[in-house]
Amino acid sequence: MIRKLAIVLAVVMIGFLVWHVVGPGDAVSIEVNGRKLTGPFDAVVGVWGLIIAAVTLFCVAILLAFVFAGVALLLLGVFALVGLILAAVGLPFLLPILIPLFLLWLFCVLVRPRRPPRQRA
Repeated sequence: MIRKLAIVLAVVMIGFLVWHVVGPGDAVSIEVNGRKLTGPFDAVVGVWGLIIAAVTLFCVAILLAFVFAGVALLLLGVFALVGLILAAVGLPFLLPILIPLFLLWLFCVLVRPRRPPRQRA
């Protein structure tokens, strides 16, 4: 389950990375003193933004893996608690039915003829 989740999150992160690289590059413009940033520093800022986006997506993927695992453990605990409550509530009402069934089962076991165990060839 965790391996599948990790693969899905990795594919999603790669998809976001490809979308950022291939997509429109002029979606964000940086201005310093009222002038648009140009030259080699513009490429450095673009790569730095790409690195920050990749690290952020990786951290979110790790966080979601832990959150989903925690939610699954909580659900398992809730199911166990509900089962215990149902057994505690239902068992006193089922006891008058279970006692005759136990006596019937005991009678069938005592009346049944005993056979010797079969030997394997």
